[in-house]
Amino acid sequence: MKKSNLQKAATIALAAVVAAVGMTACGGSGSSSSAASGSSEASSTEAASSSEASSSEASSSEASTSGEKVEGTLTAAGSSALLPLVQSAADFFMQENPDLAITVNGGGSGEGLKQVADGAIDIGNSDVFAEEKLDADAAKSLTDHEVCTITMAPVVNKDLGIDNLTTEQLVDIFTAKVTNWKDVGGPDEKIMLVTRPSSSGTRALFKEWALNGEEESSNKTLETDDSGTLLQTVQQNKGAIGYVALSYLVDNDDVTPVSIDGVAPTLENTYNGKYKVWGYEHMYTKGEGTEQAKAFIDYMMGDKFSEQLEKMGYGVSSKMSEEAVKSHEK
Repeated sequence: MKKSNLQKAATIALAAVVAAVGMTACGGSGSSSSAASGSSEASSTEAASSSEASSSEASSSEASTSGEKVEGTLTAAGSSALLPLVQSAADFFMQENPDLAITVNGGGSGEGLKQVADGAIDIGNSDVFAEEKLDADAAKSLTDHEVCTITMAPVVNKDLGIDNLTTEQLVDIFTAKVTNWKDVGGPDEKIMLVTRPSSSGTRALFKEWALNGEEESSNKTLETDDSGTLLQTVQQNKGAIGYVALSYLVDNDDVTPVSIDGVAPTLENTYNGKYKVWGYEHMYTKGEGTEQAKAFIDYMMGDKFSEQLEKMGYGVSSKMSEEAVKSHEK
């Protein structure tokens, strides 16, 4: 080929390459392309496909890890004994579902059940069955979700020197039959009862399983359903006695937990049936509940959260021995 023809061919080829590159930069596409631009386009397409695949895999991985995201709002209230667990679960669940806002309050089991039955909140937390706090029709409108077990422990001031009481002594103390610690093996110190209101599910549970159904004497001047306030009162008064959920005693040595009939209030003793003052923790919804409520309750009852549940002093229902379960059947 002559030199002029070679120059002309080179010029045509170069123009084709420039055109192809220009179309790619502008996002254009064509049914044909020059041989010179084919390799570049293939590499670009391969990289884009790889990037899209990686993005798709990441999204798929994220979805499989966290499940479908939950959005909207969720409100829960009631049991002070269950409050720390629900607050903790809410924090974890909102981290996984950033477009969900959960509000959790206490107020006592009776109040939580009333509010969920009235439709004022999505979940009513309770230490007792709804039938024990609501009339039959209201209770029937609710669905019970037994999320875990809770152990209740009598607590006294550390300086009192008491760490074990018999059931009879405990009943005598809380019914005010005995008013001085010297009558149950302690110092000459007046007994100060820190009691809970009648709406309290913790009170109902303690009455049934610790006091053999006896009604505790009410001390209106020191009545609270705030377990933090109760613990502080016991800590600051040598003669004080009250009771709290085991969850409030995790990493807490400000008060002394009291054994009953020589059996310490521990998860192990609850599981094996030796310690009797425990109950199921309930989360009630109106009917089947909202989408948000169902997702949150499923999360709390799932394997992923069970380890955290025990760390906080709550019991996993599936770990209860047959002996323990039978002892609480009605």
